[in-house]
This record gives sequence, structure tokens and C-alpha cells, in this order.
Amino acid sequence: MPKFTKPAAGSWTEQYPELGTGPVDYTDSIDPAFYEDEREAIFKRTWLNVGRVERVPKTGNYFTKELAAAGTSLIIVKGGDGKIRAFHNVCRHRGNKLVWNDFPAEETAGTCRQFTCKYHAWRYDLTGQLTFVQQEKEFFGIDKADYGLKEVACEVWEGFIFINLDPQQTLTEYLGEMAKGLEGYPFHEMTEVYSYKAEVGSNWKLFIDAFAEFYHAPVLHQKQATKEEADKLLGYGFEALHYELYSPHSMISSWGGMAPPKDPSMVKPIERVLRSGLFGPWDRPAIDGLEPLPAGINPAKHRAWGTDSFEIFPNFTLLIWAPGWYLTYHYWPTAVDEHIFESSLYFVPPKNARERLAQELAAVTFKEYALQDANTLEATQTMVATRTVTEFPLCDQELLLRHLHKVVADHVTEYREGKESHDAAAR
Repeated sequence: MPKFTKPAAGSWTEQYPELGTGPVDYTDSIDPAFYEDEREAIFKRTWLNVGRVERVPKTGNYFTKELAAAGTSLIIVKGGDGKIRAFHNVCRHRGNKLVWNDFPAEETAGTCRQFTCKYHAWRYDLTGQLTFVQQEKEFFGIDKADYGLKEVACEVWEGFIFINLDPQQTLTEYLGEMAKGLEGYPFHEMTEVYSYKAEVGSNWKLFIDAFAEFYHAPVLHQKQATKEEADKLLGYGFEALHYELYSPHSMISSWGGMAPPKDPSMVKPIERVLRSGLFGPWDRPAIDGLEPLPAGINPAKHRAWGTDSFEIFPNFTLLIWAPGWYLTYHYWPTAVDEHIFESSLYFVPPKNARERLAQELAAVTFKEYALQDANTLEATQTMVATRTVTEFPLCDQELLLRHLHKVVADHVTEYREGKESHDAAAR
């Protein structure tokens, strides 16, 4: 295990006195009224990542995104001018969902020259303009220019597509300094993707909490290593190499673990054969952009660095791994105690069967790892919901959790105060 250095303040948390060090109230994860205000204050007002540009590489490529927390469905499409746009997925005639296949609530993707409503065949081009009205003369002089699709703010950063239903600032302004430190990483080279999606019976913040600290890993994930190595890790405990807050965003930097392990006996036989495991394939791909890494990656410049986890508020996690791959997490709320969890692993396309199997081993190992967290969180949700205990102590390794709950609370408080002022002025 590497040596860890605490900041001069004595602890990571004490660098940020506004966060405090006392117990954190988790009522925000069980209160339906708080959840409803979260939807308004956060998911209808902040930049949300909805995917990568590789999903829409050509003119007419599109996909839909269901945003239950924001109460809408979106179409993301690439136009003939090369621009990626987002629209509310609603026909302007009678409000039918415009793009869907067999089941209206399910997301879909494809390629088209125009969008045609299933109900009355109104058509829209790739820029959202209404181009055809069935029996147009029956509509009392309708002007098609007035009935295009409702567009949503859509911007791209480093190949990641973001939307915002009510933008108060540009995406660049929103992402701030943390994102600048990642620019130049070769995300575009890593186009071999393995994705998972699950409905999880917990509040969305609880799953972010699980992945925003590694303090739990030696305990919950003991079986990911051989018994001897797991016992060592449990004895050592866990400390991160570096933490940083770029409010509302944050990051945690951690040691490299077993990619590759110093001692092959640390890991299971299949990992030794395929040179891969939970931390990804051991052999770094031969591409530009990994040496040197952008300045914001491994900010401590620690020789034992293995991964950085960037929490992009509110619900997007970006993890960059030392062996040259990355993964993403998304947490999409559907109720106060339920959300949809999505994860994708991104690799440089394999050149042979061994590289392919190495990537597949990393993907299935990660799936097992995530299932362990998800199962635990559903148990957490049921017990927090009893309100037997509402405040919980967080250690120095749980700084990002403390920060997340405060940022959410600040957004909701600001929204509530604004609503009260508006209601008072209207009376």
C-alpha cells in the first residue's frame, strides 16, 4: 500500500469549513416533498449528460432519453450541418410522443431523414422544423414555421453531450476548472463500449455516495481479491491519495491497486491468464494522450496513482483509470426511493481475441462489483426510511458525500426561497 499524506489542515474535510464535520442528515433521501423540490431545483435547471457523440456519428443518427426527474422525454439528433440538437419528444399537433417504437416509455435509437408522428403523420426535419401537415388546408391557415419542435439547450464538451432545460450559464461555465483539467484526454479513442442498466430501489444520492468513497471497498468487496490479499486490504483499511472540491463538482484520486499486480498471486487465475480484472486490462493501449496526462488527472502526481473519480453534479460520474480506459455512471431518479443506474466502460477497440477477452473480463468483473453495491443500497434505503436514525457520522474519507448532500440542500433551499418570494409577490 502507498503512503498517504493528509493536507496541512489535518484532514481533507477540514479544508472546507463550510461543510462542517458533524453528522449528516439523510432525510433528503427519504422525504417525498424534498424529492419533488429536487426535481425542480436540480434536474430542470442544471446541465445533464445524456451520452457521447459516438452515438450520433452521422447525419440523421438519433436517440431518445427519458428524464423522469424532469418530467420529459428528449430526442437527441445530428443534423446535416453537423450540429447535435436536443428537442422535447412531443408532436406539436396533439402532444403525442413523437419518437418511440413498440413501447412509448422505452428509449430508442436509429437513423432517419425526418421524424414522422405515428398519430397523424406530421413531419419534422432534423433541425426540428415542421415540414408537413396532413390535410394542411383543414387547419385554418396554419403557419408551419410556428410549430416546430421545442428545442432544448444542448452543448458538447470533450465528446460528452449535455442538455439543460433552463440554462442559467453555458456548459463551459458550469463545468468550470475541474473540466478544464481533463481536456485533451483521448476519450474519442475509446469507442469499444460495454453498458449496464438497472432499476435500483434506493434514492439516487445513496448510489453516488457508494461510489464517491472507497472506504467500503476492503469490506464489501473482499471477494474480488484472493483471500490472502483481501485480508491484507482489510487490515490496511483505505485512504485516498487526493480529494478536491470544485463546487458543485468534486473528485477523489485513488491508488492503483492491481493493474497489474506487483505479485500475480494477489489475483485470481483467470485474471493472470487474461491480464485483466476489476481495474481493467493491464496493458496500456498505444495511443496519444496518455503520456503525459492532462493536468487535472492524478493531481497529487503520486507514483501509486490508479484512478480518478470525477463527480459532475448532479448525477454524472466519470472515472479515468491509469491503464488507459474510462467508465461512466449515471443515476436517473424515478421516485424518492428509486432510480435507474447506468454504467458504461470505454476501451480502445481490441486488436485481437486476447485483448477482447481482457476487456470482457473487466466488464463482467465490474458488473459483479456494482451488484454488490446496489444490493447494499436497497437495504440502506429501507432502514433509513424507518427514520429510526436520521443523522449519520461521516469520516474524512467520505468528504464527497458530505459535499453532495450540502450542494443538493443548497439548491433546494434556494429554489424554495425563490418560490416563496414569487408566491408572496403574487398575493
